[in-house]
Amino acid sequence: MTKLLEPPEGRQVFRLTFEPTPADIDENGHVNNVVYLRWAQDMGVAHWQSLAPADAQATWVWVALRHEIDYRRELKLGETAQGRTWVDEAAAGPRFDRYIRIDGPDGAMCAQVVTTWVLVEQATRRPRRVPQWITAMFT
Repeated sequence: MTKLLEPPEGRQVFRLTFEPTPADIDENGHVNNVVYLRWAQDMGVAHWQSLAPADAQATWVWVALRHEIDYRRELKLGETAQGRTWVDEAAAGPRFDRYIRIDGPDGAMCAQVVTTWVLVEQATRRPRRVPQWITAMFT
């Protein structure tokens, strides 16, 4: 990735705020790269939980398949980050791409993530094609 991620016009965007704790800070004095991965996971799960009805959450689970992260601006203790996430307009079978951008308090991008998730049926633990109603719910 080289260009800054921005949601397409009209796309539903889910937001979370992150405040780093002392445990999130590495020996370089800023948020550790692994923390951004945890925040990306948290955003994906929270987005699903905010939209999906309880019966869907009991039937389906999302499993991360791949993450690609770009880091651009360090985030320090005491700063608040704003996370935004949105999904691709269409799934590819059981896979759905998710885009995440985490900005610092100045609005500058700290990290951005393109991540691929797979929809898994909990009863069988097998991947399943993403139903159209889930795509519609996210977009």
